[in-house]
Amino acid sequence: MKLHRLLAVAALAVTIGFTSCQQEEEITNKSEVSESTLSQIAAMGFNNQNVQKVDGGYIVEGDIFLGDKDLTSAYDQKALRVGEAEQYRTNNLVSVGSTTRTIKVAISTSLPSTYVAGLDEAIRRYNAENLRIKFQRVSSGYNILLTKAPSGSSYLASAGFPSGGNPYNRVQVNSDYMGSNPGTSYLATILAHEIGHCIGFRHTDYMNRAYSCGGSYYNEGASTVGAVHIPGTPTAADPNSWMLACIGTGGNRPFNSNDRTALNYLY
Repeated sequence: MKLHRLLAVAALAVTIGFTSCQQEEEITNKSEVSESTLSQIAAMGFNNQNVQKVDGGYIVEGDIFLGDKDLTSAYDQKALRVGEAEQYRTNNLVSVGSTTRTIKVAISTSLPSTYVAGLDEAIRRYNAENLRIKFQRVSSGYNILLTKAPSGSSYLASAGFPSGGNPYNRVQVNSDYMGSNPGTSYLATILAHEIGHCIGFRHTDYMNRAYSCGGSYYNEGASTVGAVHIPGTPTAADPNSWMLACIGTGGNRPFNSNDRTALNYLY
């Protein structure tokens, strides 16, 4: 993803919960992160606790990927802000124009064939809202490709934010963890969440990931991608939003009324 000068920030939907009483699993970190790196992460407006070293960069706040080059890129301190509990979008959105725009989504053969039903349900949920942005599953010529996450990944799925008026072009799905048949509604919820990132949505509980993930309070930070309040959405907590940061295994979150307000405001 390229958003202004932040070159490779990817928002990850949720981390994995291996026990039934937890919504979120702590990612195991087997590599030390230097104090200078932690300082750079904090200076960018991100929480620098429990930073995870991964291939090509770091996972911060449990769901944001920072590439190595991001830590040395210039950024705008004025972009940082503290939010309440509203719906949020990034600074960049998908350009639609005066009519409608169809976003074409493909699914790789690296994922089980049963995942097609989950994608179709995610697409159905969006298209049922009669937005100016439409989604269509295709076999080629895609704008967004769903593909298998690398082996050993510690997240359910990952995506990024729009760039240049176009959606982020890849969603990685951890089929090793979810298995060959995770349930259509559960998978559709995860994929709809990741597509939400691809078209510019931040987490509904951006202001405090502990709301859906548990643990201690922390604000994700706007960083250079921005966290812009969407008018008409509530200033109190929203327990059923499709863009909450974490979800329990098997959960289902179709769009609620506040989600629909946010979708219709932007698209």
